[in-house]
Amino acid sequence: MSVNELRDALKVYFIMGSSNCQNKPSEVLSEAIVGGITCFQFREKSKDTLSGKEKYALAEELQFLCRQAKIPFIVNDDIDLALAINADGVHIGQEDEPALMVKEKIKDKILGVSVHNFEEATMAMKAGADYFGVGPIFPTKTKADAKEVQGVKIIQELRAKGMMIPIVGIGGITSKNAAIVIEGGADGVSVISAISQDENPQKAAATLKEKVMLTS
Repeated sequence: MSVNELRDALKVYFIMGSSNCQNKPSEVLSEAIVGGITCFQFREKSKDTLSGKEKYALAEELQFLCRQAKIPFIVNDDIDLALAINADGVHIGQEDEPALMVKEKIKDKILGVSVHNFEEATMAMKAGADYFGVGPIFPTKTKADAKEVQGVKIIQELRAKGMMIPIVGIGGITSKNAAIVIEGGADGVSVISAISQDENPQKAAATLKEKVMLTS
């Protein structure tokens, strides 16, 4: 995947695990795909998460939907799972396995890294990151261990210092504030509850995409 193709794929980046949904995960993802999401991350990482064969089975089920829709399927943190099912990529945080080691394992698959400042961004880039997840942009309740809210200042700083790597904003993003993130220099927005907790995931995804595309 070229850099420009990755930028396009990050426009509306949906992140979800079984604990984030009100309805069956496959139904939520199917609706979100119809609504126009451009990338999906399987994040089975909270206190009530699946593990073992159940986690593997759900990953395969959701990956199948993404392959049918021709959108990238990214796995959060679980490198072994990503390799076992041949996912399109992996996303890691600063507390996960070092980016350089992950890149050596996944080779030409997409590597996304969460960064919170210029120093972390520089190290991730040297390690072979393909895109950055930057945030939390706005207050969020989805991640209990979320860092301090930053707004778009870090994205602006990375761009001002010449970093042209694809960037997706995360944290408290909705259709009402998505434009701020794109205007701040991000290529796209990533959301969890804005789609997964909505009564109509399809409409939520479509509205979010509309806001992003109008601002891009």
